[in-house]
Amino acid sequence: MFIPALNRMDDHDEILSFMRTNNFAIVVSVLDTLPVATHIPVTISTKDDTIIIRAHFAKANPQWKTLANGETLIIFSGPHAYISPKHYDKFESVPTWNYIAVHAYGQAKIVDYEADPRAMTALIEELIQASEASYMGQWENLPDKYKNGLMGGTMGFEMVVTRIDAKAKLSQNKHPHEQERIVETLLGHGDSSAVAVGEAMQKRLIHAD
Repeated sequence: MFIPALNRMDDHDEILSFMRTNNFAIVVSVLDTLPVATHIPVTISTKDDTIIIRAHFAKANPQWKTLANGETLIIFSGPHAYISPKHYDKFESVPTWNYIAVHAYGQAKIVDYEADPRAMTALIEELIQASEASYMGQWENLPDKYKNGLMGGTMGFEMVVTRIDAKAKLSQNKHPHEQERIVETLLGHGDSSAVAVGEAMQKRLIHAD
């Protein structure tokens, strides 16, 4: 991902929080020389300063077979919004798009229920805790045959993140009063994604003061 210095996110905690908030991610790998992608929820944990991502595919999805072949990319997409040039001082201006995104790279390792049922169970329960912890009681009381069938039909993976590209394109190249006009418009927008961009811009403006 191309990231001008002005738009690069470097704060580890901020990046981690963004990934956890936007954890319905896109997993990208290569199958027979062609890129393939799957949209799935993932969990994000840490060990020291290392970020670990876990998730699972349907076993019928052939993409899981590609993970051992090389580096995997996982894309976290956040809020985005159209930015009109009417907010700028100069007439010679064009529209743009503001957004936040994180690309995480690493070598994924397969978690197979048949080979390691404990690891797969832990992976599934981690996702439950992240998504709806109150469901854990129901999950624990489901018949073993039912749960075994479900987990047997999946292939999990764990990826230690070795490289991250994190970008917040939030009109940082514009004068503060231009940014303030953009924020005012976005916060009053009917689209929740636009409002979220406005809030992110507002937070950065406040911290810059």
